[in-house]
Amino acid sequence: MSRLLLALLVSSTCLITSLRAEEPPLRPKPIPRVQIIPLPYDQASVQVAGREITRFHFGRDLHRPFLYPVISPAGNRLTRMGHPHDPNGHSHHNSIWISHHDVSGVDFWGDAGKGRIQCMKINRYEDGDDHATIEIVANWIDSSNGATLLTETRTMTFYPLEENEWLLDLKSVLTAQQPEVTLGDTPFGLVGVRMAKTIGVKDGGGRILNSAGERDEKEAFRKRANWVDYSGAAARDELAGITLMSAADNADPTAPFHVRDDGWMGACFSHERPQTLKKGESVTARYGIYIHKDVLSQTEIAAQYDKFGKIAPRSASTAPQ
Repeated sequence: MSRLLLALLVSSTCLITSLRAEEPPLRPKPIPRVQIIPLPYDQASVQVAGREITRFHFGRDLHRPFLYPVISPAGNRLTRMGHPHDPNGHSHHNSIWISHHDVSGVDFWGDAGKGRIQCMKINRYEDGDDHATIEIVANWIDSSNGATLLTETRTMTFYPLEENEWLLDLKSVLTAQQPEVTLGDTPFGLVGVRMAKTIGVKDGGGRILNSAGERDEKEAFRKRANWVDYSGAAARDELAGITLMSAADNADPTAPFHVRDDGWMGACFSHERPQTLKKGESVTARYGIYIHKDVLSQTEIAAQYDKFGKIAPRSASTAPQ
């Protein structure tokens, strides 16, 4: 190697080293603690510090969008897909979901019904340190003729709590798309929760408790309350549960809760109180879903219900153009 070539190589190396030394230091922005991670096949993972707490499924081939799994503070599954003793007849029990048995005579509840709830678009994914939000627009479609009866804007906001507990603020705004749409008299809808088999009263020795202190199906079946809780064994070494809460600003805040010892609970929206909407009119329903450790007392759950009541409901956004 000639002295000239060697000198050029040394000079080039010094220049590169000098440029690297002058590069400004990287200053990454803080990563949000709560994140929505979009996944293939129309799914979105909700994560707190990298730990998944639930997953949203919204493919258009589904009968309805739903959340599954729903993860306990210790990392176990609190819900299931389908009834443990009737998987075919209750295939519509999709962990945590929204639907309704009678919308102007169309069944959106069962999988054999003509109603389909299709997610048309994701309005937004919002990350943050104290919450994350998924907002969607869904059409409630009568598959027998393709007519859209309702358009729904659904806002799901996830709040991490202490000791890996968490809260879902679930808000649904339903807008009529036909001259007249009636949410009929039925105990099935809007919100359903199918608990894991091990938590059910019959199968797992779990417990149902409502805000009035009534327990299990015998006492709490379709009783009016502010909330109902279903707790039991999530695993051999974990007791945990889910509280379903009706927001105080709902049109019917003390709605009847449909509960069964087989592991099912739901908040009735129009049971004995059907609602009719004219085209363009909307109705809003909001629920809290509290994922907690242990089998909590009535006083402990009431305290969390009070905290939920102080959360300002998230407003729907305008999708970016």
